[in-house]
Amino acid sequence: MKYLKFLLVGVFFGIVLVKSEAVSWYRIYEMFRFQSFHMYGIIGTAVASGILFLQISKKGYIKSIKGADIFVPKKDNGLIRYIVGGTIFGFGWALVGACPGPMYILLGTGVYSILIVIGAAILGTFLYGILKDKLPH
Repeated sequence: MKYLKFLLVGVFFGIVLVKSEAVSWYRIYEMFRFQSFHMYGIIGTAVASGILFLQISKKGYIKSIKGADIFVPKKDNGLIRYIVGGTIFGFGWALVGACPGPMYILLGTGVYSILIVIGAAILGTFLYGILKDKLPH
């Protein structure tokens, strides 16, 4: 019962993504071929909202669910790792047609072939966990 609110938010988020066609392979294909603004509009709105709410939380107007100030720690500089990681993420997104969140939404909508992708993503995450200390960060 404690986690029911998270489940409900997740279901609502999934419905919004399905209805906005953000999990549509065709829409993602259009985006990577620069044929449509649809996905760029969704992503741009999400980035703008994130920036807005982060700035509002820094001013102290938004608190965590427990009433504490929201603190975002500074990240280490590492342009190369962000470029390499973002490129790998983008290639995976372009090849599969889904990023990690929508993979589970697609499974919920009955696209059972996405189980192969989910399995590969879990395997990749497991391998990264094993090799993390050996990789340059």
